[in-house]
Amino acid sequence: MPGRLPQTTDFSTDCVMSITQPPAGGKPVNVLIILHGLGDTHESMKILGERMALPETVCISIQGPTPIPFDIGGFHWGDDVVFDQGSDSLDPDTGFKKGTEVVLQITRQLQEKCDYTSRDILLFGYGQGGMLALKIATESTELGGVISIGGPLPSDTVLPVPKSKTPIIALGGSSNSTLTDSSITKLKNTFEFVEYKRWRRPGDGAPRNREEMLPIMQFFARRLRSRHGIPDGSIELS
Repeated sequence: MPGRLPQTTDFSTDCVMSITQPPAGGKPVNVLIILHGLGDTHESMKILGERMALPETVCISIQGPTPIPFDIGGFHWGDDVVFDQGSDSLDPDTGFKKGTEVVLQITRQLQEKCDYTSRDILLFGYGQGGMLALKIATESTELGGVISIGGPLPSDTVLPVPKSKTPIIALGGSSNSTLTDSSITKLKNTFEFVEYKRWRRPGDGAPRNREEMLPIMQFFARRLRSRHGIPDGSIELS
């Protein structure tokens, strides 16, 4: 039986989030948790959820638990703030204990209070948010899927044995990408189903056009559940 529409009162009062209902007031069958990148907020991810308008899917955009200091602005998912002197920017890989606790608590509450299963829940993350999404997938029973844009597995990830059955799609630029050959190999050693899409441009920013967004929407078409059954041409990974 599908779960009910989550409300902010179902979750910890310490968690800042936005909940976007399915388009046309439909009843949700899936939950997409969207995790912003380093230095961003949940508001931009809320807009993403609204624009995708995924059928029978409620989108929950969550804000990182810790503000970035020094008046830089935005929030992060890491356990610390470290400047990478080589790139003159913040290091996204500083441990994810606190961020993991926040998101895992939300997935538990979705199951315990709103009657979803882990398979009904998908994660979508940018940069540091993508790193966190992948880490959570290694510590959870099978999720509906993970989309990571420019986010590799964190360095402290313990590889599960056997491999995680949560399907993964990772996307990044043709150069200047955090998704290196070694990071993709690590993903394939961690997850049973891994799809990697390399864009035709440098950098790991958000998708800029239909061509870059298409693999993500195709992934959703395969993984999102529906009261009306699996659409023609879709493939269910098991």
